[in-house]
Amino acid sequence: MVRTLAFAILAAGIAGLPAVAAEEYWVARDAVSKQCEIVPKKPDGTLVVDLGKKKYASEGEARKAMEALPDCKKK
Repeated sequence: MVRTLAFAILAAGIAGLPAVAAEEYWVARDAVSKQCEIVPKKPDGTLVVDLGKKKYASEGEARKAMEALPDCKKK
């Protein structure tokens, strides 16, 4: 019983790892509105243009990078 429960917890933990590691954020600018935004998938280069050329592990890191980019500064 204990072994089965331990195996079930371990299997659930391993299955959840790819979902946690898959969180990536990019700083991008909308090609039409010219507004900067943080997107959860890599920009395609047509409708949303990648500004940072780099992916970020958290939304907070991406937000800091977006605020530092000259193209994203409020005028």
